[in-house]
Amino acid sequence: MYRHLLVPIDNTDLSTVTTGQAVEFARSLGARITFFHAQAGDASSLQGKAESRARELLTKAESAARAQGIPCSAVTAVSDAPYSAIVSTARDKACDLIFMASHGRRSAIDVMPGAQTLQVLAGTEIPVLVTTSAGSPAAAQAIGILQDEHRSLAAVLHAWLFMLASAQTQGSAADAAWMKAMLHYIKAFPLTLHHPKEQKYLFDKLRERTSALNAELDELERQHERDERLIADLASLVDQYAAGSAAVGDVEAAVSAYAKFTWEHMGREEGVILPAAQRYLTEEDWREIDSAFAENKDPHFDADTDVEFLRLYARIVDLAASSKQ
Repeated sequence: MYRHLLVPIDNTDLSTVTTGQAVEFARSLGARITFFHAQAGDASSLQGKAESRARELLTKAESAARAQGIPCSAVTAVSDAPYSAIVSTARDKACDLIFMASHGRRSAIDVMPGAQTLQVLAGTEIPVLVTTSAGSPAAAQAIGILQDEHRSLAAVLHAWLFMLASAQTQGSAADAAWMKAMLHYIKAFPLTLHHPKEQKYLFDKLRERTSALNAELDELERQHERDERLIADLASLVDQYAAGSAAVGDVEAAVSAYAKFTWEHMGREEGVILPAAQRYLTEEDWREIDSAFAENKDPHFDADTDVEFLRLYARIVDLAASSKQ
């Protein structure tokens, strides 16, 4: 059976869905993943932005895998022929399966693979699993946004844990100001925007369509309430650490416990709720959910992103890169 997957990702929303599918597939097999991103060779001033975006995409993908305990790594390449770079990387990394999205168009009978996917299929002896997003375009878009927001939070928590572990190993102080910035992100985005919209649009829509998930939804809503209490406790502990009345080990233990709680919560949403939503929700439901979440503007590398969040994310991505050296 397959033991090492190469998963190409790009800048499209479809890659977020593909990452989730690949992580679940690798978990079922006990396989590891190498995520791959190819960026065009461009010497212009836009190259720096492209590199930053690539680091962000790969950081989120790795965070999704690590949250499920899946060994993973990430590779980038500069290439104007992505299909060739995908094939070469799969060979170089001794991958035994390429797991990629179709990026094609839907016909009357099936999904037709896009040009890059077809060229990969034609150009490699390595097996290729071409995946598609189930359901309507609105469903795929909405699920992609939801999963991307999960990846953002996962990236923050992984960077926080790495920073604390490094401080423990080196016997140095952790950056309290940065920890407060991370807490600000969690309060301002997942707690203030993501959770309420999940309940109002996704959870409530599901309750309207079926009662089969009521117990699961009740538990997830209780976890949302608990999330707020845990973050309040974490904020208090960080304040104590900054004042010198708490040790870095205390903070690390608390962040580890919060991360474990978060991984399990997101796993239930992605493993139970989203598949059920694809069965029960209508096209109109998905359009409404997509519209609501598209307004969130999760703080990553977009032109209209708050400068404070941009700086935080840049540091998170750099820290994640350092953790693999």
